[in-house]
Amino acid sequence: MGYLRVMSLSVHEREQFLAEPHIAALSVSAGPDRGPLTVPIWYAYQPGGELWLLTGVESRKAKLIEAAGRFTMMVERLEPSIRYVAVEGPVTRTARGTHEMLWEMSARYLPEEKLAGYVKMAEAEHGEQLAVYLRPERWISADLGAV
Repeated sequence: MGYLRVMSLSVHEREQFLAEPHIAALSVSAGPDRGPLTVPIWYAYQPGGELWLLTGVESRKAKLIEAAGRFTMMVERLEPSIRYVAVEGPVTRTARGTHEMLWEMSARYLPEEKLAGYVKMAEAEHGEQLAVYLRPERWISADLGAV
């Protein structure tokens, strides 16, 4: 009977993996007597830099991130091997979301032919956006090998 072999990722491997366009799970403290708010979200990251995301200015997520001053993001995959990276850290800054930011973020996740239509819909329906930047401070990462 085979088993999974857990291997830690190097700094380079974990940063490269986080830079890929995975759907992340964002977790932020929801306050006393509550579990953390955990939601799927698009994000962007370049190795060695800050991770950033867009969210509605009036969203519960934005309010909780502001109150906590930090959050966690986790990304994973199943193939060709089970791999995950989680980062936690402080919010370093926030900024008003722009058309260019929405376009850049959407282009990470959508095929080119869907991009203009999605951005038009998002600008019309999602309301004012806030860009939130996180400096990765703590990392947890592993590759569990092929299933």
